[in-house]
Amino acid sequence: MEPLIAAVRSADTSAVEALLEAGADPDTVDEHGTPALVLAVEGFDLPMTETLLQHSARPDGVDAEGRTPLLRAIELGAYDLTDRLIGSGAHLWIKDVDGRDALALARHWHGTDVVAELCRRSGLPGPVERRAVESESGGGCEQLSLGGLTVRTGHAAILTRLEKSYGIATPFDELLARALAEPDTDHDVWYEATATLAMRTAPAVRDTAAALRKRADPLERYFGAEVLRLMHLFDESEDELVDGPLVELFLPWVASEPDPRVARALAAALADAQDPRREEPLVALTRHPDGEVRRTALAGLHHVIERGDHAARSAAVERTEDEEAVVRVQACRALAAAPVHDRGAADVLAARLADPDEDVRVEAAARLALRDDPRGDDVLAGLDPADEESPYHWLLYEVSWHRR
Repeated sequence: MEPLIAAVRSADTSAVEALLEAGADPDTVDEHGTPALVLAVEGFDLPMTETLLQHSARPDGVDAEGRTPLLRAIELGAYDLTDRLIGSGAHLWIKDVDGRDALALARHWHGTDVVAELCRRSGLPGPVERRAVESESGGGCEQLSLGGLTVRTGHAAILTRLEKSYGIATPFDELLARALAEPDTDHDVWYEATATLAMRTAPAVRDTAAALRKRADPLERYFGAEVLRLMHLFDESEDELVDGPLVELFLPWVASEPDPRVARALAAALADAQDPRREEPLVALTRHPDGEVRRTALAGLHHVIERGDHAARSAAVERTEDEEAVVRVQACRALAAAPVHDRGAADVLAARLADPDEDVRVEAAARLALRDDPRGDDVLAGLDPADEESPYHWLLYEVSWHRR
């Protein structure tokens, strides 16, 4: 077996990198005529796919059945791989043996019962093995396996991504329906659908999204909140007044919103806004029953604490003893923004050096170091800032840079 093919099949990215650096052909095919890039896609291996593309593997090389890596990724429901291949210039017009280009193939699979198709192809009645998988974008989907065949449920997100590439403006209601078909709001289709709409600047899109706040279904309210949040996030205008309409809409909404998922979206939007009217509700949200809402609210208070706001500082101090470690980490991060002369803030951070969670201890120690306070040095002493695999790599790098 070709060494490159063996390394791709074993998912050994380091070996593939070394072989390519030594002159191996990135378009090497296996004994069946399948290019290495198609094999990486079939293994749902995004790092391998990226490595081959970075070394000039042809994104449109076909296997023995005439399938390009993109067509194979679409068939397999691999949203992150599809997105990466499109971004690398994979041609959308190449057709499979049935005459379907990328968009037609995506439409076909979007309308296919994936479980029934797995049963048909494997010749087995089931049951299908299911497991959740995460994508690089932070979302994810389900991976279904039966009889040695595996497929993912990213077809709705893939279709939405491709329609955008083909210049098709899919109606708001259709994108909403695609998202609602997946009750897990972390599914890739939720981000793809809301982001697609957020990139449209027509007032009608904004108004339709805002109207969803009155719906009884919390998933519809979440969809509307996410579209509006991303619209604000994607807006590159330097106009300081751009926050006003969003804040005016979200303030009464967040005060009455019972669903934690919707509250997270609303809190995230307020945290990114600059309108000073957001500050009081963000302080209140640091005491929300949902930990992610509390964490997000704290993230929006850094600059408020930096200028010495007492209510925001008190909220951060209170949350350093939160029941959830991720909230305590964020509280340490926020409290560290307090003015340097605020010795009380440093003392609160020092108290977290004995926290039962390592992430909290390291965060507190690093924030103290950035304030030139040595009390956390013992916690940092056992950590290697050069270890790029460490979850603390960039935090430790910031400390090292500060000290240099």
